[in-house]
Amino acid sequence: MTDSGTSSTRPYLIRALYEWCTDNGLTPYVAVRVDDTVRVPREYVKDGEIVLNISMDATSALKLGNDYIEFKARFAGVARDIMIPLGRVMAIYARENGQGMAFPLDDADPAGAPAPGGALSGPSVEPPPGQDGAAGAPSDDAPEPPRPSGPAGRPALKRVK
Repeated sequence: MTDSGTSSTRPYLIRALYEWCTDNGLTPYVAVRVDDTVRVPREYVKDGEIVLNISMDATSALKLGNDYIEFKARFAGVARDIMIPLGRVMAIYARENGQGMAFPLDDADPAGAPAPGGALSGPSVEPPPGQDGAAGAPSDDAPEPPRPSGPAGRPALKRVK
């Protein structure tokens, strides 16, 4: 619950953007800041971040809850249980066109800098710079995590109007 006594909008926005992606035949990806509360294969974490395909084809038993994103996925042929606290989700976006939304982290990032003050205004953003391909989409099925480019190593997102 937030200070005003209402629940966070983050889980609802993540579910809405996931549904928008699937309804439009797009592939939903989440960018996650990894810490001890995140259960992902550590060998795929780069610079403290991981980008995951959460489409129906890439996951099984996907649950987009109010506190966690949970699913099973295969990494190099090995099934893994994935659990991501929603406060660690930095962004959700469509791989094909980069449209999505970025979120502030709930607490200080591992580098010790405080989390940004708020989400970008509007659901249409490009993924962070450093990803190859048209409109910022990764060029292969194993996307690179966002590259730090702003102050305190945070990925920079550009508004698209």
